[in-house]
Amino acid sequence: MANPAPDQKLEGLHYLGMRDHMAGRIASGELRAGDKLPSERRLQGELGVARGTIREGLFQLEAEGLIYRRDRSGWYVSPPPVVYDPTRWEGFISYVEAQGRVPATETISAETILADPLLAEVFGRPTGAPLHKILRRRYVDGRAVLVERIIVDAALTPDLLRFSFDQSLTDILKSAYGLSVARNQVTMQPCALTGYEAEALRVKTGLPGLSVQRTSHDAQGRVVEFDQEYWRHDAVRISVDTRVR
Repeated sequence: MANPAPDQKLEGLHYLGMRDHMAGRIASGELRAGDKLPSERRLQGELGVARGTIREGLFQLEAEGLIYRRDRSGWYVSPPPVVYDPTRWEGFISYVEAQGRVPATETISAETILADPLLAEVFGRPTGAPLHKILRRRYVDGRAVLVERIIVDAALTPDLLRFSFDQSLTDILKSAYGLSVARNQVTMQPCALTGYEAEALRVKTGLPGLSVQRTSHDAQGRVVEFDQEYWRHDAVRISVDTRVR
């Protein structure tokens, strides 16, 4: 796209005006999902505004989920969010693939820990009982969208750590231990991605996110899995299908 003539530049443009300009280019289809945005320097030349104004506008677009950053690569138009029903015990790989997207999982760590009082209460085990703790980062189309901490009862899953958790944990629990879920307790709330979560997802600290906590029970009422997920806010759309009783 050719640079506008000087008298067409948005002189004195406030960062929200810059935001509206770029959002309009995305809404019109000029910039599509996955497209790289012009560099900050180029936008500064095109719009004739200060570098700080450009950055504030980009941060606003990021907060709204319209664009995202890649390390040392620049800004890109955000892809459509994944539709997610947290009440179902369906593997991440399955529901992402069903939407025509490409999932991937990276295991950050896997270890056996001893239950603190909080986890002991969750699992109905004595304090100090062994539990398996798994940290994973999940990707959609090559972009990190989710970091999760999974706690599994070691009494129900002996030798679980021998498996690779880059595959579906749901499938492992079903095939190796005969465990399936009959009931989920789910809580969700908006959060700010800070500390470990921001670093793991490679986002600016303080960016909005979605926290999902799920406690999964089997038919006998035993807690099979306690999962805490932290999503990029632009990567997920919650959709729950319920029946009216």
